[in-house]
Amino acid sequence: MVENKIKELKIGNVILDNNIILGPMAGLTDRAFRIVCEKFNPGLVVSEMVSSKALFYGDDKTKKLLDTSGEKGKIAIQIFGSDTESMAFATKYINEQKIADIIDINMGCPAPKIVKNGDGSKLLLDIDKVYDITRAVVENSDIPVTVKIRKGWDSNNITGLDAAKAIERAGAKAITVHGRTRADYYSGEADWEIIKQIKQNVSIPVIGNGDIKSPEDAERIFEETNCDGIMISRASLGNPWIFEEIQNYFLNKPIRVIDKKEILDVILEHIDLEVQDKGENVGIKEMRKHICYYLKNMKNASEIRNTINHLDTKNEVESVLTKYFSSLENIT
Repeated sequence: MVENKIKELKIGNVILDNNIILGPMAGLTDRAFRIVCEKFNPGLVVSEMVSSKALFYGDDKTKKLLDTSGEKGKIAIQIFGSDTESMAFATKYINEQKIADIIDINMGCPAPKIVKNGDGSKLLLDIDKVYDITRAVVENSDIPVTVKIRKGWDSNNITGLDAAKAIERAGAKAITVHGRTRADYYSGEADWEIIKQIKQNVSIPVIGNGDIKSPEDAERIFEETNCDGIMISRASLGNPWIFEEIQNYFLNKPIRVIDKKEILDVILEHIDLEVQDKGENVGIKEMRKHICYYLKNMKNASEIRNTINHLDTKNEVESVLTKYFSSLENIT
């Protein structure tokens, strides 16, 4: 019998039904993908990161990232920035729109275009600024504030623990810790020891992140770190069922076999949502990367992906996928 680690998670005055969370991924965790994942009951979904400066300057394209219509579960909007003025503005704007249950601050993104402006994981080199940014958001928010960090900047600057303490002092209600430095990007193995250290040194909930690809990984990170919740990011791509699988595993329920009909139905729903939000031209282009993940390790998948990458209309893509899935034996 597996010890059940699934529980309600209290973040400030927000109570999540469970402690398994969809993590933010730029260009991936848009409204369409969040709605698809919500079918499989994550306790919280987190938006792709939103630029506080772009909101400050009234950028319409950025405002579209804040669409949470039709979402039924708890949602966090993630913002990024490195100046208190724009972060405070973005916080007030999101609060006024009443579109989220939680505001999350990105202090972990390793992308060069983010860190070159002093945003994302670059903040981990300046603990005073970590505090100031967090405090500015907390003071301007009516909803709980959380922060996502990494282990540190590089092997010479393992600042995650100091950052976590500053974040708690500043009034954040939870911390997510990715067990890699900025220099690591997504390579190598995530260091879960830093998650354990931070959990031992702060009193607010700590959510573990990094290399959680299966129910067994989820069990191991809970045991090794004593974290309060886990965040699944890349392992959910093409596999939104992972949230249900992890919960069933801990509840000692059978892991459901996802048949080809359900996989196809989910992909078609995902396409519908993407096209609805972004129009056919952009929506189909956006879906190409998702379809690549959905078809991973399936028979003749590379050939089908190559075909779809040259199609521009929803009808063409749906026709190719429907014929492809009808040709497959049941997937186990």
